[in-house]
Amino acid sequence: MIAYVTVGADDIEQAKRFYSAFLPALGYGLREGPEGLSYALPVPPDQQPPVLPDFYVKPTFDGNPASAGNGTMIAFEARAQKQVRELHATAVAAGGFDEGKPGFRAAYGPQFYVGYLRDPQGNKIALFSSNPDEPGRDW
Repeated sequence: MIAYVTVGADDIEQAKRFYSAFLPALGYGLREGPEGLSYALPVPPDQQPPVLPDFYVKPTFDGNPASAGNGTMIAFEARAQKQVRELHATAVAAGGFDEGKPGFRAAYGPQFYVGYLRDPQGNKIALFSSNPDEPGRDW
C-alpha cells in the first residue's frame, strides 16, 4: 500500500497555487508548514488507519534544484468526466502545463477518461475518471 507521495518544488508558493487549484475539489485538505505542503484526505472519526495516500510538496532535502522523474506520473481520481475537464482547466490556469487534453485514450478501457498536466516543476500529473455511470468510449 502506498502511504504517501512526495514531489520536490523550488517555488512552494507556485506549487501551492497549482495543487490547490484541484486537490481540494478532490477532497484533500492542506496543511502548510516550514517543511512545505501536506495534502491529505479527511479521516472519518470511526476509521483507522487513515485514508491514504497523502501527497506532499516539499523543498528538496539536499538543497539541489528539484527535478521531475522521467517516466514518473501521479494520478488523482475525479468523480466524473466533467470534473476532470474542469480541474484540468483550473490547474492549467493556476500555472500548470497541458500534457494531454481530457478525453478517452485508445490504449485504455472504454470508461477511462483522463487529462494530463505538468506542474510548474515539471512533474507529470493525471486527472482521471472511470465512472461506470457515465458514457464510455466507443470501441
